[in-house]
Amino acid sequence: MAASEPIFSLAGRRVWVAGHRGLVGSAVGQRLAQEDCEVITVGRADVDLRRQAEVEDWMAETKPEVVVVAAATVGGILANATRPAEFLYDNLAIETNLIEGARRTAAKKLIFLGSACIYPKLAAQPMREDAMLTGPLEPTNEWYAIAKIAGIKMCQAYRQQYGLDFVSAMPTNLYGPGDNFDLKSSHVLPALLRKVHEAKTAGAEVVEIWGSGKPLREFLYVEDCADAVVHLLKHYSGDEHVNVGSGEETSIAELAQTIAAVVGYDGGFQYDSAKPDGMPRKLLDVARLTAMGWSARTSLIEGIRLTYDWYLKNPGGKAV
Repeated sequence: MAASEPIFSLAGRRVWVAGHRGLVGSAVGQRLAQEDCEVITVGRADVDLRRQAEVEDWMAETKPEVVVVAAATVGGILANATRPAEFLYDNLAIETNLIEGARRTAAKKLIFLGSACIYPKLAAQPMREDAMLTGPLEPTNEWYAIAKIAGIKMCQAYRQQYGLDFVSAMPTNLYGPGDNFDLKSSHVLPALLRKVHEAKTAGAEVVEIWGSGKPLREFLYVEDCADAVVHLLKHYSGDEHVNVGSGEETSIAELAQTIAAVVGYDGGFQYDSAKPDGMPRKLLDVARLTAMGWSARTSLIEGIRLTYDWYLKNPGGKAV
């Protein structure tokens, strides 16, 4: 479906990408470079986004007209399980400070980026936007999910009380260049990519994977997500959050095989069923975004190839 005419212009705007060094923020900044706007950023050494006074002082001085809330404390099942207070406090503080700061400095537009984990563990699949708050969350990431739900509700509340053009987008599992490959805190795709690469390098016959390998997951290449964020900034102004995904799913076992094919690893996989699987299935219904004229362009295997190329050029997953 062809995209409609933009309802909000980025031309000449000062756009603050909060979290510009992260996976999503970095990609959004690069995508915005194609627009006729000024991208502004600030490093953690200068402004701690968890500190209200620092955020509000900086925003009062720079006066961003558009705010992209891509900053967050993130991680996989292990990180969520061992650092629940950080995941709740950090994310609540960051979003509260940025959203209120945008109100105080009269920002024209704000987009808050959430996560597909906001939906109930046993939500009907694919998950529509109205599934949020209809059932219990997945316990392995509930702290992060609660913080993200609060961010969505803040945007809705600020629209209702102040009439501000604050919107929310809910990306699915993201991956790509600049991802976190630390096995203690990374998500499943980059963790598997690193494990398989190291197994190939070491000549290991087996790679161990947490869980049964049966859960179904949806993945979206981060540059596609960044393009969707820009599309929503220009084409969407509504109260309800919008799902951002590929609309396709794969099992963890199938993902492992795809990664092995890209890496060139011919060993096997051993699944540790004593470890948690997380949600049995997590696929977003992306009909609303598709109706706005946007859909993902990068296939999973092509995205993994691009990510692996980046990983090889950046030992340990860190840019050099």
